[in-house]
Amino acid sequence: MFEDIPVDVGLVHEGERIRKSDMQFELGGPKVAEKFELVRLKPAEEIESGAIHIIGPDIDELEEGKSHPFGIVIEIAGPELEENLEGVIERRIHEYSNYIEGFMHLNQRYDIWIRLSRKSFKKGLTSFRFIGMAMQELFRNELPIIQEIQITFITDPEEIKPLHAEAMAVYEARDARARGLSDEDVDVFYGCALCQSFAPTHVCVVTPQRYANCGAISWFDGRAAARIDPKGPIFPIEKGECVDPNTGEYTGVNESAKKRSMGEVDRIYLYSGFGYPHTSCGCFEAIAFYIPEVEGYGIVHRGFRDLAVNGLPFSTMADSTAGGRQIDGFHGISIEYMRSRKFLQADGGYEAVVWIPEEIKERLKDYIPESVFGAIATEKDATTIDELKAFLMQQNHPVVTQWTEVAEEPEETAVITAGELPITTGGFRILLKNARIYADKVIIQPIQPKKPGRGEKQ
Repeated sequence: MFEDIPVDVGLVHEGERIRKSDMQFELGGPKVAEKFELVRLKPAEEIESGAIHIIGPDIDELEEGKSHPFGIVIEIAGPELEENLEGVIERRIHEYSNYIEGFMHLNQRYDIWIRLSRKSFKKGLTSFRFIGMAMQELFRNELPIIQEIQITFITDPEEIKPLHAEAMAVYEARDARARGLSDEDVDVFYGCALCQSFAPTHVCVVTPQRYANCGAISWFDGRAAARIDPKGPIFPIEKGECVDPNTGEYTGVNESAKKRSMGEVDRIYLYSGFGYPHTSCGCFEAIAFYIPEVEGYGIVHRGFRDLAVNGLPFSTMADSTAGGRQIDGFHGISIEYMRSRKFLQADGGYEAVVWIPEEIKERLKDYIPESVFGAIATEKDATTIDELKAFLMQQNHPVVTQWTEVAEEPEETAVITAGELPITTGGFRILLKNARIYADKVIIQPIQPKKPGRGEKQ
């Protein structure tokens, strides 16, 4: 099927990681403002079936080692296709791209991040036409309701700007259509396992009021996907009994999570970042991270380039959040979920949020309660925990009422000798699992062996 493509194409390559030192270049990613992928349904007569267009430099013309603006527009036609399937089919770009040897695709929509390996480039993967050929074959074989397809790749920095703006408008219109339905209105949720190649124990639960972590799949998208591809990666989840409406725990969700994670995850709270928080893959749009010093949540999104108020960049916190794990206080979320009335409901919702980058706060201004909007800090108000504390007190944020004065206690020192720790050649190995540690200072000092006195054995 892929004889004309110079690299291997198959499921075996899904989950492949390409490190910066091994890449030819990257497309999109955090250093690039304009990047997107978009699927549009068109009348068959408007599609040049099988065509692959390239607007801007091709692969062999892009500068090595650099990050480049990038867009993918896939236009499709077929009598069984409906407009509400665009987002579902669009999400498959992630899956099919990762079947191509040496072509790593991360994230979705306006957050795509792609790397081409130097090894595949040297094998002859020197044109987007090969990428387009592979994707067209995969779409046609996996989703036969697509009868006509053409793909356009955009790398020209000027040409991509208006197309990027158009894509953003399409995403917003889709999201707006999905708002209004509540979790209580339906008997079925949907699960998405598209990211299990990167996070084997992660299963995304999609409800009317909890978008997929990637921000690309709504409950309506899940329903459509499950209907057109019953054996595909998006599947129905019977809600079952509601164990706790506040945390959002359902027996059906728990049973599905246990089955799909091979027993690693057996309970999920849909509306809390503590206890049994929803697992995170790696494609999440943002992270809700708990700040114990102020007893509230910060939010940082993938596009935020500076350090968050806790002194950590998005990438570091993403490493602590991803992988299909349940980590108290580190919670992968979508921007659309932040518009939900059930957003972190069990933890206090927006009354528990203390810091958000200004860009996201502005995007969500119509959804953050007016009573707390001005009391939530941005990077312009606070860049350190001390500045955040002062701001929250000045604005009388709701979390301040939870603070209690703690009398200073004498400094305590814990002494651990080398004999109490596993030792490896050349130093120490300390293993901490499921631990939460707070310390103002940690000092590790080598202990010099006592010199034997006169008459003692050497």
